[in-house]
Amino acid sequence: MSVTLRLVPPLRHLLDAPEPSWAHIARLSDDTGLLEHARNATVRREHGYCVDDVARGLLVASREPQPTALVTGLAERYLAFLTHAMAADGQVRNRMSYDRRWQDEPGTGDWWGRALWGLGTAAGRSAVPWLRREAYEAFVIGARQRSPWSRAMAFAGLGAAEVLRAHPSDAVAAQLLGDAATVVGLPGRDPAWVWPEPRLTYANPALPEVLIQAGDLLGDEPLLTDGLRMLQWLCRVQEHDGRLSTVPVGGWAPPLPPARHRFDQQPIEAAATADACATAAAVTGDEDWERPLIQAITWFLGDNDTGTVMYDPLTGGCFDGLTPEGPNLNQGAESTLALVSTLQHARVQAGRSATRPSRGLT
Repeated sequence: MSVTLRLVPPLRHLLDAPEPSWAHIARLSDDTGLLEHARNATVRREHGYCVDDVARGLLVASREPQPTALVTGLAERYLAFLTHAMAADGQVRNRMSYDRRWQDEPGTGDWWGRALWGLGTAAGRSAVPWLRREAYEAFVIGARQRSPWSRAMAFAGLGAAEVLRAHPSDAVAAQLLGDAATVVGLPGRDPAWVWPEPRLTYANPALPEVLIQAGDLLGDEPLLTDGLRMLQWLCRVQEHDGRLSTVPVGGWAPPLPPARHRFDQQPIEAAATADACATAAAVTGDEDWERPLIQAITWFLGDNDTGTVMYDPLTGGCFDGLTPEGPNLNQGAESTLALVSTLQHARVQAGRSATRPSRGLT
């Protein structure tokens, strides 16, 4: 089975990377929102919808500089879903069944943070004026809340950073971004383990990314330096034989032996690495960040621990995970959005590389 997954020619240059495809995201979407799971490429309606994925959908759609009518329509549906999920006090529900019944109560878990990230990105970047306005109004309501969880706050803080990029004097966004950095914490002094937590778990790159954003946008140079140091360390421990090998589902704890377990790996972790490294490159202007960014891009294109292309060129979907035997062939919303997001970065990098001498992939 894995042989058929290697028919896509190996990437030799970023210009060879495919354009982001919205075909499978459209397949997983309906007039309510974005359905979470698929069996192979077939949507599994029985699992319903979740704010986590709908928020990711709004975020990625809002990053399109020239959205098609399809992408704009998807963004509109995702925004409507998120505003419906948000309570008057700014807390957010997460799960809805296929028959449009909420399955939980409003809260401030990761889904709240991701909702703020999606709303903030739409408010700051959407090419559609009325979507920007509606997203900002919902962002302000959600920003009344705070979460005790570092990742929820990191996600929310990244949404606040998007608002601040567009509106530098926005006090609501500035306060949320500063609070997010405080909850995430600072790196430790031990060079073998600078992480501010006892384990590397999931969505790790979002933590240094929010410190980088806060340091830059709030004028805190030491915080910026701390965020960059955290991300440099994370990129170093995630590099294996010159390629990206993301923190696996089971996580890592110190000490980190060279022969540590490396599976299963998830596409969202590679996408988060691409996001954070793109932010670091944009903030610092340092071209050294292109190396881990390109490693994250090429992880999807076959330069990973099993040498397997992680997307289906026939559907535009991304496989849900990388196992020692190859990919999990299901093509859910989270993984496919991770692919689209990372290919957006590839498109930007390809545009830059076209204007200067090629240095290959190293």
